[in-house]
Amino acid sequence: MNNKLNYLVIHCTATPEGRNVSKEDIIRWHTNPVHLGGRGWNRPGYADMVYLNGDLVNIIPYNTDDFVDQWEISNGVVGLNGNARHIVYAGGMDAENKKAKDTRTKEQLDTLKVYVKFMIKRHPRIVVLGHNEAPNANGKACPSFHVGDWLRSIRVSEANIYNKAVVSTEEVAKVSTETNSTEAEA
Repeated sequence: MNNKLNYLVIHCTATPEGRNVSKEDIIRWHTNPVHLGGRGWNRPGYADMVYLNGDLVNIIPYNTDDFVDQWEISNGVVGLNGNARHIVYAGGMDAENKKAKDTRTKEQLDTLKVYVKFMIKRHPRIVVLGHNEAPNANGKACPSFHVGDWLRSIRVSEANIYNKAVVSTEEVAKVSTETNSTEAEA
């Protein structure tokens, strides 16, 4: 079963400012068994990642069509996995790892801007949001910045910027029943 790609969700790794995080770290943190310090998920929570230096790495393959194939699903947000692409940037916490902070480097900002604009160009109806805006975010700070304000600053159309009316509780419930039953919240 393939679901239409409707959302792009932006995340942070919730790691201290300046700390390098790799694709391998993400995979290990999410897929290792709990007794080995992981979350025990069947796949990572993010599909793509932006390193501190701005390099973009693919964690879960992407075939660029308008659908999320079963093998493209990442476990980013319960209810928004089977119809979303999830991207994460390294950082999101202050240097002491105590408070959420927008730690995006200039290089990360540049890469995120290109990535978001590419996704919108490729999928003109896609809606972009931060993890903290998702209906099942449960008070998370991730991605540690206001996504809508940033999108407006890079001149993204309002039609592509999430607002609470875009995703209703009923829509999330419908999507949740249609997607991978092993989803977990990042």
